[in-house]
Amino acid sequence: MHDAVTRWARTAAVLALALAPGGCSIKTMAVNTLGNALSEGTSGFATDDDPELVRDAIPFALKTIETLIDASPTHKGLLTAACRGFTQYSYAFIQQEADYIEAQDLDRATAMRTRAKRMYLRALGYGLRAFEVDAPGFGERLRRDPGAALATTTKRQVPLLYWTADAWGAALSIDKADSSLSVNQNVIEQLMRRAIALDESWDMGALHDFFITWEGGRTSIGGSLDQAMRHFERAKALGRGQRVSPFVSYAEAVSVGAQHRQEFQALLNEALAIDAAAAAPEQRLANLIAQKRARWLLSRVDELFVEQPRPDAPVLWPLIRDRD
Repeated sequence: MHDAVTRWARTAAVLALALAPGGCSIKTMAVNTLGNALSEGTSGFATDDDPELVRDAIPFALKTIETLIDASPTHKGLLTAACRGFTQYSYAFIQQEADYIEAQDLDRATAMRTRAKRMYLRALGYGLRAFEVDAPGFGERLRRDPGAALATTTKRQVPLLYWTADAWGAALSIDKADSSLSVNQNVIEQLMRRAIALDESWDMGALHDFFITWEGGRTSIGGSLDQAMRHFERAKALGRGQRVSPFVSYAEAVSVGAQHRQEFQALLNEALAIDAAAAAPEQRLANLIAQKRARWLLSRVDELFVEQPRPDAPVLWPLIRDRD
């Protein structure tokens, strides 16, 4: 207990110095010291078992990070943390909540999605700025020739590749009519493909979750249900039964579109069977948030399934447990 209090006191002291007015080298050192701690020390949120507590705490943390970025605008750790934090907060506590309330309050849900898009674009801006620290002009090169721009990225940058692409793709998912976003679909995909080529096991297979939705939700414009299934299998293998998201992503992106009701229910029940408290601690909060979505989706099963199954869609549900 004494050690925890001491660490908190030291952090508070550094924060006070970092945010104090003035331009001395001591303040710069304090900003960078605190920036390193904030950008690396995110496990407190990820391991928490109270999503509402985290929801209320994150805005202060994000504004603190932004204040520190103002003082140290080329701190890659802070820029990456801002990209990650705004993306996670927007998805978990704005965009998803908009889905949950839409049937009761469409106007509020619409306003929340507009806000979520703004947050994603803010996250995207920080992600691109982080790349620019070591590679000035990266954003322009990325849009012009993504393959060449990404060829120099390394395994160390996989988290930044992921969160930048995730923020970009999430903004597009909210507003597909925004031509400034839709024109960059290939860039989003190549960011994620570069990340998965560098380290497919990152975050226990989270990169594959993206491609479950990307392939499964775009079958009319080049996506592939078979590829979505393959990414599900890899996400499941890398997650070792400790991640909920792959099951929810596949159920929502593939099973609904294919109108496989039994598969949908089997996947979501599998998701709910995962014990979030016993799984990897760094997955605890994400698992609880995904399980909340799983319960919501199951409550809407009669709304989501009104057609006969598509004859060309692969069927996963009879073998879900057998493939462990």
